[in-house]
Amino acid sequence: METQKRTPWRRWIVLVLMIAGWILAGMYAPVRPEITVAAEKLIEEPLAENFLGFAGPLYFVNTLPTLAVTIILLVLIAFATNRSLTKSQKTDLVPTGIGNAMEAILEMLYNLTESSAGAKWAKAIFPWFATIMIYVLFANLLKLLPGFESIGVIHPAHHGAESHAAELHSGWYIFDAAMHEEFILAPFFRGISVDLNFTLTLAVISFVMIQVIGVRAQGIGYFSKFFNTKRMFKVPFFGAMDFLVGLLEVISEFAKILSFTFRLFGNMFAGVVLVAVVASLLGNVSILAAMVMMFELFVGLIQAFVFGMLTMVFMAMATQGHGDEEHADH
Repeated sequence: METQKRTPWRRWIVLVLMIAGWILAGMYAPVRPEITVAAEKLIEEPLAENFLGFAGPLYFVNTLPTLAVTIILLVLIAFATNRSLTKSQKTDLVPTGIGNAMEAILEMLYNLTESSAGAKWAKAIFPWFATIMIYVLFANLLKLLPGFESIGVIHPAHHGAESHAAELHSGWYIFDAAMHEEFILAPFFRGISVDLNFTLTLAVISFVMIQVIGVRAQGIGYFSKFFNTKRMFKVPFFGAMDFLVGLLEVISEFAKILSFTFRLFGNMFAGVVLVAVVASLLGNVSILAAMVMMFELFVGLIQAFVFGMLTMVFMAMATQGHGDEEHADH
């Protein structure tokens, strides 16, 4: 039986894109984005002069549009999943499409939670673990889409710098390659995982819910590991040691907030810097800089998994007793 030879048309598409990227990068030098820790302002005037009465001015920064897009897309995915599962229940009970994919993902996460926390507390821990993990994963992957952190508002690099841009049409500009260094770019969309406000908020939510799960499991006795005075008067020396160890537990518990916050922020911000540096070094070879995004994809997956897993493990540990044993007096 004669086999028909396949035409590698995908390779030709990649080659055409490489050539087009080389030509366009040589003709129009891109405005380099400014690498800053804080989110950039899209509008200089604050939206509110004194937000909430104590938080100071609230500015329209470029992580707010990303946050809105993230929430809208997640709601649409949830709606499509619910519609798919409802349709399968009315027909052959076999989920298909996005319903099948989400069911497989959630089932895997629930089994992982049950194997770590046990069947008793899996139902209480799973919603927080799955929500945080899926949301962080979606936020990390969304920033890899074309246009994120590359299209936005331009500002002079130095106050008072003269503009050398020629207007094309209705506010669109072309920049001369020799003059592009006088401008910086504040993108319309910036990954929310590269905003300390987002990572700190998630860290505080995880920290609070770890304590809530611990109190639900052990009652008020959960706080005995922080303020252990059981043997303070029976065995003064060892009682004092237990009390000091409890204070160290308090410091360790609050250190989780910093650990959660800066682990996610640091890794994702390092990815932004890496892509910008590689793109600057390679110049017109745009396809090689794009390959770095595959590494960013891997880092985004790992960081979402680590953030969710640590939250789940700490919640599971909070449900367990501290193993305090009564020591006989000798």
